[in-house]
This record gives sequence, structure tokens and C-alpha cells, in this order.
Amino acid sequence: MLSHLCAAASALLWITMAQVAGQEDREKTTALKDLLSRIDLDELMKKDEPPFIFPKTLEEFEYAFNEHGQLRHIKTGEPFVFNAREDLHRWNQKRYEALGEIITEYVYELLERDCNLTKAILPVDATEDEPTSFIYLSPDALSNPSKLLVLIQGSGVVRAGQWARRLIINQDLDSGTQIPFIKRATKEGYGVMVLNPNLNYLEVEKPAKSSPIHSPAEASDEPAEKRERKDEQEGKKKREFYEKYRNPQKETDTERIPIRENGSSEEHMLYVWDHFVSKAAAKNVFIIAHSYGGLSFVELMNQRELQVKNRVCAVALTDSSHNIWLQDTSKGTQDWMFQYCCNWVSSPEPLDTQLDSMLLDCPRVSAGTERHELTSWMSFESIFRFFTEALKAKEEEEAEENAKTVTTRSSSFRNKHQDL
Repeated sequence: MLSHLCAAASALLWITMAQVAGQEDREKTTALKDLLSRIDLDELMKKDEPPFIFPKTLEEFEYAFNEHGQLRHIKTGEPFVFNAREDLHRWNQKRYEALGEIITEYVYELLERDCNLTKAILPVDATEDEPTSFIYLSPDALSNPSKLLVLIQGSGVVRAGQWARRLIINQDLDSGTQIPFIKRATKEGYGVMVLNPNLNYLEVEKPAKSSPIHSPAEASDEPAEKRERKDEQEGKKKREFYEKYRNPQKETDTERIPIRENGSSEEHMLYVWDHFVSKAAAKNVFIIAHSYGGLSFVELMNQRELQVKNRVCAVALTDSSHNIWLQDTSKGTQDWMFQYCCNWVSSPEPLDTQLDSMLLDCPRVSAGTERHELTSWMSFESIFRFFTEALKAKEEEEAEENAKTVTTRSSSFRNKHQDL
């Protein structure tokens, strides 16, 4: 009997201890969840970050482009290394972006020095105190009577003259910039316009905000002393918590002032068409549009359909992100695109292989690469061949039309002569 009582007491004690332990575990779990809910993983990555102070030139970065247009370290000859510091992804990203800004200025320099292009400020009637953008023009961009090539890149951080920053940094200038296209076009007698669809705003630092003054009606019903003590305790807890887990550096709080009539890629394309392309002397306009640039071109057609049809001879798209259904294009636009456009898309198939299209807008062919950012460079030769064939077909068609006109006039003249 005694042994049974002891066993029962032991069981009761074990259950009680288990309940207490379970209660403690639940409390620990709740506390842990509360702790984890306050942890911002992005903020944790900021712990012990070096300052966001980076070199201002390629030389200070200790990088330079070699004779093959490849970015290499001046001392080691090695390609660019993204992870300069382990476990500091945000700092590495900021460093990469700083290098990217230097690359942008370097490409501008090449456009002006090696390609003989000049800037044209947008808006054309900009005042001194408003933000501006710009495009690049060859000396004969507006005066060339025969051919004009317009280049427009995709979205993102790339600026005038660039297809892909990643290619410039990790591969070479030829694949990542529009410079080979500009030089080839100039050699073949084109005037050239280089658009800048992603320079849409001026970023300025926000002024410091003053602390809001609450009216008595907004005040809590709590006694002031109690509320202040409560706020102080909460603030202390937060400071202790964050000081334990991070020591972040604050980024500048900025705001964006849009550039008039150039606040988006689509606006920019329309503005450049109205103020430059439509006023150019060239009888035949050719366009190369990459990625989002293709969408901007289709929007231009929606806005200026007849003008585009009358002036544009051919359009080369590279992995274009346009969609004729979502962009609500007309049947006339779709038919025109099918005849005068070609889209080189990322594909494992060999270059120029005909591909099936879900949308009957324009022919799709392989760019010979599965990498989106490489589609323009890989299609380089094919694009200029496409333009040459398109111009030849147009000239032959015009010659036939002229011959018919001459024959008709001659026949009419003979009939009149016979009547006399």
C-alpha cells in the first residue's frame, strides 16, 4: 500500500514538474518569438559595417580597362571582386554601386571622345533651376538625309551608351556598351541618337523634419508622468536591444524630383521622338531597343502610329519586354510590327533560328544566348544585316513604284499625243 502511495506521489510530482517545465518552456518560446520578431535581418547585416566612403575614380579603385576592354585590377590583373569583405553584403553592394557610377561617367567620356558624340539637354527649353536630362547625338544626327539609328536600352541603373553594367564590369566594354553599334553605324553612314531613358529625376537630400507638436486633444488620457516614464522604459529597452545586435550607419534620406516630360522611359521616348527624331532629315530611321526599351517603342507607336510608319524603316528588338495585348496596340500596329520588326530573344538555339511566338506581333529569332543582358551584343552582326536588307527591300519597292509612275505618265502622254 505504501509503495502504491509513493508511486502515486512520484507520478503527481512528475506531472507537476512537467507542467511547470512546460510553462517555463512556453514562456521561453514566447520570449524567443518576441525577440525574433524584433530582429530585422537586414539590420543585423549592418553590424560593424565600414563607412560608406568609396573611391571617386577608377584609379582610386585600383582598376582600369585593358586593351581588350576588360576591367582588371591594376596590381593583380584580376577581374573585379564583388565580395571584397566577407559577411558584409550591403557594404559590398554599395561599393559595387559606387564603381557603377564611375563606369557611367567613363562611358560618357568614351561616347564623347571615341565616338565624337555631343550632349543635347532635355527638356530643350529647360530653365536654369529645374532638373535636366540629356541624350547623345552624332554631328549629323539631325542633318543626315539618308539614315538615322536610334539606340534605347532597358530599365534600371544603365545610362546612355550602356546595355548592361554587369557586362561592362565583369566581361568587357564591347558586350556591355553601345559603342560597337555606334562605331559600326557611323562607318556605314548612319546618323546616331543615343537615348537616356532611365535618367528620369534629380535626387536631393530631404530637409530635416521638425518634431510635430501635438495638440491637447491628441494627448493620451494617461497622466503625463506615467506616460513619460513608460516611453522612457520602452526607449531604453529598444536602445539596449539594438545596441546588442547592431551598430548601423544611417543612409541619407532623399527625395526625387522628376524631370519634366521625361519622368519615365515611355515619356522620354515620346519626347525625343517629338523634339529630335521627327525633326531629323533622315529619310530612313532605324531603331535598336533592348528589353524595356521595346515596351517604350510600342508605347511610342500607340501615340505616334502614322509618324512611325512613315519614318521608320526597321526595328531590331533584343529580348523585348513589350506585350501587344497588355499595351492595347491597334491591328494596324501589329501588322506593321510583323513586317518591319524582329525580336532577338534569349534562347539555347543557334543565332537567328526562327522561334515560335505566342503573340503574333513580330518575328522572334534566337540571339544565340540564354543570357538576357547579352542578347544585343550577340545579335550585333545579324541586326546590321537585317537593317541592310530592310533598306534594300524598301529601295527596290520605291524603284518599282517610281517605274510604274513613269510608265503611267508615259502612256498617258502617248495617248494625249495620239488624240492630238
